[in-house]
Amino acid sequence: MKEILAITLAALSLHAWAQDPNASGDATRLPVDAAVDGTYKALEGAAVVRKTLADLRADDGRTWEEQKKLTEIPAPPYKEAVRAQYMLKRFREAGLKDATIDTEGNVLGLRKGGGGPKLVVSAHMDTVFKEGTDVKVKEIDGRFHAPGIADNTRGLVALLSVIGTMNANNVRTVGDVLFMATVGEEELGNLRGVKALFRDHKDIDGFISIDGTAIDRVTNTAAGSHRYEVVFKGPGGHSFRHFGLPSAIQAMGRAVAKISDLETPAMPKTTFTVGTVQGGTSVNAIAGEARMAVDMRSSNNAELAKIDAKIQAAVKEGVAEENRRWKSDQITAVTSLIGDRPAGGTPADAKIVQAWRRSIATLGREVKTLSDGSTDSNIAMSLGVPAITIGGGGESDGQHSLREWYKPTDAYLGPQGIFLTLLGLAGLEGVSQPLLEKRAR
Repeated sequence: MKEILAITLAALSLHAWAQDPNASGDATRLPVDAAVDGTYKALEGAAVVRKTLADLRADDGRTWEEQKKLTEIPAPPYKEAVRAQYMLKRFREAGLKDATIDTEGNVLGLRKGGGGPKLVVSAHMDTVFKEGTDVKVKEIDGRFHAPGIADNTRGLVALLSVIGTMNANNVRTVGDVLFMATVGEEELGNLRGVKALFRDHKDIDGFISIDGTAIDRVTNTAAGSHRYEVVFKGPGGHSFRHFGLPSAIQAMGRAVAKISDLETPAMPKTTFTVGTVQGGTSVNAIAGEARMAVDMRSSNNAELAKIDAKIQAAVKEGVAEENRRWKSDQITAVTSLIGDRPAGGTPADAKIVQAWRRSIATLGREVKTLSDGSTDSNIAMSLGVPAITIGGGGESDGQHSLREWYKPTDAYLGPQGIFLTLLGLAGLEGVSQPLLEKRAR
């Protein structure tokens, strides 16, 4: 009976994946195609692959020291330039002699192949932390604490380790690999780095973002987001002498209350929050101005549009209610879009997803989870370009907080997995053909 139940549950699980190929969830029961498995068996037998994997492990200590050094180069939103100069220098030292910084501030270095598909492997340079934040690395009870030490300094140094070790071993890919350190992934950077990439480069066939640390999951679903600043304005006045005038803060409060009561679907996951509020001049003044910032997210563009419309309606209703209460028409609200990230997804059975899963299996580990998130991969996924976001190795927690920490536990597995994944996708000359296909131009 237990065996029958297990078979039934497995069948239902596979049916669910067939119904929603972008769904997040358990990755352990998903199959690997024979072609993908065959590619990795060929790669595992190649001497240059075994040598490069060994060298990536040997590079672990140096990479960790560089991670601490790079963490202490601040990279607040829109102020990544100093870190970009460091990455440019290191790209060139690692063997990408023609590396450049583009007009948006991204660092780009192309490693030419033999005419196959073009794969981008990237990591973002910016952090969420404002200018002046203490980014000194401090060891506390075996953990290394610093804002940005995992998100995403780990991704950057993993990228550098892969570039340098591939070049040291003269690994020749069939396809081109464009290595990239991006700007504008966090906060109101609005993915400006990868938006510029896809604006200026129309020949990209696949995209990998290294973000964070975990190697036992892969992000294949892009949570889209809209972010707004809403500014409420009114006449303002003295709290006693001008009592009876409408208040910008009270109008905002009415809108916030209505937003708080909105309902959203659990699947696809759709969320909202009023993240910040401010306004008024003093405790004894009727507020003449107030403002709030609102974030909404969904892994489905249609649901994102629905919650957007409901929040816009809540703002209008809040204004109308405050004006009715005081028999006025003096309260207004202006809504400005300050963030726009499209939703999208890469199917769970896509070869780029399978390549990461099979690469980690080569290393004796397992990818357990397919997840959703908002990363640089959003843009590629929204355009239909095969894309995933993966971790750079090690342990971490507390991202986006001053409590962020990192431990370099088996951290070398990150660069090893990245190397194997890009090799499977781009192909290895004389050993394997690319799993990644050229897209129609």
